[in-house]
Amino acid sequence: MYLGIDIGTSELKALIVNTQGEIVASQHATLSVQRPHPHWAEQEPERWWQACCEVLAELRHHFPQAWAEIRAIGLSGQMHGAVLLDAGGRVLRPCILWNDTRSAPQCERLAKHHPRMIAISGNMIMPGFTAPKLCWVAEHEPEIFSRIDKVLLPKDYLRWRLTGRFVTEPSDAAGTLWLDVSRRDWSDELLAITGLKRSQMPELVEGSAVSGHLQPALASEWGLSTLVKVAGGGGDNAASAVGVGAVNAGDAFISLGTSGVIFVVNDRLQADPQSGVHAFCHALPGRWHQMSVMLSAASCLRWLCNLLSVSESQLMEEMAQLSDEQLRSAPIFLPYLSGERTPHNDPDASGAFFNLRHEMPRALLGYAVIEGVAFGLADGAEALGEARHHIQQYSLTGGGARSTLWAQLIADVLQLPVITHPASASGALGAARLAWLAEGGAEHEVCLKPPVQARYQPNNARGAVLQQRLRLFRELYIQQQQVRNLLPA
Repeated sequence: MYLGIDIGTSELKALIVNTQGEIVASQHATLSVQRPHPHWAEQEPERWWQACCEVLAELRHHFPQAWAEIRAIGLSGQMHGAVLLDAGGRVLRPCILWNDTRSAPQCERLAKHHPRMIAISGNMIMPGFTAPKLCWVAEHEPEIFSRIDKVLLPKDYLRWRLTGRFVTEPSDAAGTLWLDVSRRDWSDELLAITGLKRSQMPELVEGSAVSGHLQPALASEWGLSTLVKVAGGGGDNAASAVGVGAVNAGDAFISLGTSGVIFVVNDRLQADPQSGVHAFCHALPGRWHQMSVMLSAASCLRWLCNLLSVSESQLMEEMAQLSDEQLRSAPIFLPYLSGERTPHNDPDASGAFFNLRHEMPRALLGYAVIEGVAFGLADGAEALGEARHHIQQYSLTGGGARSTLWAQLIADVLQLPVITHPASASGALGAARLAWLAEGGAEHEVCLKPPVQARYQPNNARGAVLQQRLRLFRELYIQQQQVRNLLPA
């Protein structure tokens, strides 16, 4: 058996797969985000460890036979977060998350004074990345910065608690802006720009390699062997790609979770920093990927449902009853509740409804939200450039993949087939598969594409109407930029 642990923004998930690749057990625990100031998003690393222990205790209790047969553990996690440890292993401050945009001024200064950062990392300098966060800490919390002994990414904090070792892997490290992505190694030049050095970074191994073994005390407490391996694992989207079998050039998927991601696999580094598309290492050796990222996706629908005091399932049912005529007159929604990355790199972008009327039911607001997210994905797909012409279809993963209405809408907007799979926990599944590979599994047997649950073919007539609305969506963002320029600083 192989255990996969995925530390997301809103929950920590874990599952166990067998040597037939079947998921035999799964559990999850919820997580919350603290937002003490505008543009801030933080979590306490200790809460991740508590959630991990809770989930693993549930798996051990409810599935004792499968638990006893675990031979390797894989890790997946939200990217870019800055976990800062002192020399005694104490956490110096809450983790600054991927969707925290406080470091926008630091990004501007880095881009102006250190253009080599973009050339070496292959990526635009954005507030979500880890390096600008450390620049913010150095500027605003210098006493904390002076005590930093190690900088870890979220999943690698869990690895340290599991193994006692400071290790990461290229897919997650590529999102720090400290990695030479083409060489899959830390860049001393990039580290020096932010006042750091290689000794403060974790060791690098490939995602399918062994990064360490379970600590003896934990193995004894959990009833596992001290020979249990812990694989390098992957950043959440690279691990999700392994989970849906997106491992060869041209394979692509969409993750519709808190954020919205379009991910396409490349057999070489294809960097185009000015497009706002991320060019990262894959979790498997010798492969890279491009990724467009919108900061708010399914979280937009969750936000609306909280405001309306209605469940997502109930609002989706009401949306399904809307007529085509109603859909054509629906408001336009800009989904920039946390600013935006691809293609705008605009931390000050904001969410908005356009064309509200007294008579509009709440279902039309819900539809406008899921349509606006689909339009944001279309902007991301456009930014992929040449790579998008090689995509034949998209696998759809994440919480939003449970909605047939949303899946069909995305197919209609992107005008490509969309398929869904029975296993929605693809990050955790990919982590378990990476554990299996670290234990000696063969990639062609482990990284299979999962069964197709449903297939959504694009509707050309509906697509033509949506393209008109997409043009208005894009024009509204341009107008928002112009209006912001008129507001006082």
